[in-house]
Amino acid sequence: MKLAIGGDHAGFEYKEKLKAFLIDNDIEVMDVGPFDASSVDYPDFAHPVANMVEDQSVDFGILICGSGNGVAITANKHKGVRAALCWEESLAALARQHNNANILCLPSRFVSYELAESMAKIFIETPFEGGRHENRVIKIDC
Repeated sequence: MKLAIGGDHAGFEYKEKLKAFLIDNDIEVMDVGPFDASSVDYPDFAHPVANMVEDQSVDFGILICGSGNGVAITANKHKGVRAALCWEESLAALARQHNNANILCLPSRFVSYELAESMAKIFIETPFEGGRHENRVIKIDC
């Protein structure tokens, strides 16, 4: 499995920890930055992750900023991207099961790192249910 990860300065610490966790779990990680905690603009990192998901060069993406909203809004501008802002485990599971989400967006200022790691694991391991949800997902792209 191959995953792209990025965010902004508020998400830097979680990004670094998640990257190590993912690599330890045999997931190939493409880190688009940022590469330190200096103030940056989240679209500069959300767009590259979304591009990789859009062109299917990775299986999933993870984006992390303070609220999770900025990266989610940015990523969802890309065709075929379904970025889900999650703040609890059940939302991460449902994003995959019902929405076939392909980018997990995490709000680093509102969840613990341990919860962020758990949500990432759930998101990656949870399959899309298809069925009644398939037709809805097909209707998402403009």
